Amino acid sequence: MSGLQRTCLTILIIGGINWGLIGFFRFDLISVIFGGAYTALSRIIFGIVGLCALYCLTILFKPSEELERGREPEIR
Repeated sequence: MSGLQRTCLTILIIGGINWGLIGFFRFDLISVIFGGAYTALSRIIFGIVGLCALYCLTILFKPSEELERGREPEIR
């Protein structure tokens, strides 16, 4: 897995945790940190999370051989 994929996956996990907070507790951590859901900075953060989600689709559709590159083959 490349560094860009790991970074996007990390951002996506953080975004998922934020959505969980919204769903369970009605608490939007990004909005609290950056001054509201409709501020420019919050919208940029939400946009970055969305772009990371789109990029992580490449991980979903990548053949497993490419993801496991660098690992030693399993002995069967």
